[in-house]
Amino acid sequence: MNSFTYARAVDSADAVRQGAAVNAKYLGGGTNLVDLMRETLERPSALVDVTGLSSAITEREDGSILIGAAAKNTAVAENKAVRTRYPLLARAILAGASGQIRNMATVGGNLLQRTRCPYFYDDEGSRCNKRVPGQGCDAIQGFNRIHAILGASSACVATHPSDMCVALAALGALVHITGSDGQRTIDFAELHVLPGENPEVETTLRPGELIIAVEIPALPFARHSVYRKVRDRASYAFALISVAAAIEIDSGVVKDVRLALGGVAHKPWRALKLEAALTGQPATDENFRAAADQELADAKPLTHNGFKIELAKRTIVAVLAELAGDLS
Repeated sequence: MNSFTYARAVDSADAVRQGAAVNAKYLGGGTNLVDLMRETLERPSALVDVTGLSSAITEREDGSILIGAAAKNTAVAENKAVRTRYPLLARAILAGASGQIRNMATVGGNLLQRTRCPYFYDDEGSRCNKRVPGQGCDAIQGFNRIHAILGASSACVATHPSDMCVALAALGALVHITGSDGQRTIDFAELHVLPGENPEVETTLRPGELIIAVEIPALPFARHSVYRKVRDRASYAFALISVAAAIEIDSGVVKDVRLALGGVAHKPWRALKLEAALTGQPATDENFRAAADQELADAKPLTHNGFKIELAKRTIVAVLAELAGDLS
């Protein structure tokens, strides 16, 4: 049995002060952390409950939306401004987990949830560099149907499980952070890291830092956006491939496009090559496919997940064609 202390933070400064303790963990809804503690994969010495911090969802004068890290996933998905201006985010949240879990899970916790790789969870029979650095990765030669095809390394092929994060990556969200050195703001793309030789390092957060809010910049054409999740079953399954996309078309030509992929990498994968290839080009299925080919050109399949490459390309084309058709 792993003993730990529990305390409820009264504000972000108090949370950071308590979070400075050795091996302390911040507790939001607990929908991932508590599971990891049950499996003894996380053994915190202290839990700092941050559910009492800001859960406000605020529309700002510049057109952006600021979402407190303690906001529940359900509250974000049901928020009128989110549903109207960023429907891909609402759809991504509703595609994840069950209603009961969405009612508990917080935005900050969602950003920091850990992989669902079965080799990571199997601490008795499998090697995992994410769990024990330097141990090895049994997924590479094992059953790796759900694993990464982009950005993986010889140390880790796990994928990031979040649906919400894929939408936030496509939207170019900003993450507001506080810590003992003060507050800072980073681009969402800088929060999560690829595995390299240190897959146990999953984010760029410094020790004791706390996510306090997520900012979604004003993006008018995101009103026309979609999130599509391809999975083995329609209920409570993680993505094999997911696509979050928004597009702006003027006179049949792509003026701007944002697209991110889930289920393909150690982090939500912003499709920058695809976006660059499509901007300024006619919005046709042929161009959508060519851009998808460019984005997936560096994909490296494992023994059992090669199907993901073609599945990703077809899903990208289908999503963009749907959006383009709605605009025609």
